[in-house]
Amino acid sequence: MPKLRAALSEPALPLFVPEPKGTDSVAAPAPQPSAQSKPRLPSYIRDHRKRLRERFMTGGAAAVPEYELLELILFRAIPRQDVKPLARRLIETFGDFNRVITAPPARLREVEGAGDAVVLELKLVEAAATRLARARVIDRPVISSWNALLDYCHTAMAHRDVEQFRVLFLDRKNTLIADEEQARGTVDHVPVYPREVLKRALELNASALILVHNHPSGDPTPSQADIQMTDRIRAAGEMLSVTLHDHLIIGRERELSFRSEGLL
Repeated sequence: MPKLRAALSEPALPLFVPEPKGTDSVAAPAPQPSAQSKPRLPSYIRDHRKRLRERFMTGGAAAVPEYELLELILFRAIPRQDVKPLARRLIETFGDFNRVITAPPARLREVEGAGDAVVLELKLVEAAATRLARARVIDRPVISSWNALLDYCHTAMAHRDVEQFRVLFLDRKNTLIADEEQARGTVDHVPVYPREVLKRALELNASALILVHNHPSGDPTPSQADIQMTDRIRAAGEMLSVTLHDHLIIGRERELSFRSEGLL
């Protein structure tokens, strides 16, 4: 009994025994930052974004000036910074909203703050606008959708900084069956080869053509080279029973029709 009492009176062993120094042990994982610890926009910027979104949703694009419409696009690309200065820099650099959206990626990246995420958002908007405009004219008779066709040409070409030459191919019912870029050139010249234009028309079994190109200068007045090239394509088409309906030159604010001007 004395031994039993002595054993019961001894202090109990600790439940946790520290590992001796020098032994390997796995460190406990560092605590992860909570969502509240992430940097947040200042309240005045959050309020500005909220008001701008509400104004756009209520009144549409007409309710916001161009630089604020650009801000709305940039919100997605730069979610945690004030984008108003960048929107203003882009407008000041390129002139207006349309030119910002259609500017080449390399030139956009030259603007301070316009990184890959910004370029991607702008090019997505451009692609969407072009697709929407094109959907209104493809597979439809051009006579009944002429205004939509002009809108599409302006959307796709009016604000380019180099010349682009496109051919609209029509079937016997004057329905647009294909719209293809044939060539791209410099700020004041684009090489066009009538043989390639007519070859493609035959491949598509097209019966008629509409030529379209832009003038980056903004003035749609045709050059002598434009007139001569149009006449060569017209003459070559007649030999192959392919009619040239028109040649449109797209300027910044207006277009010129060869047929309306008596040049075709």
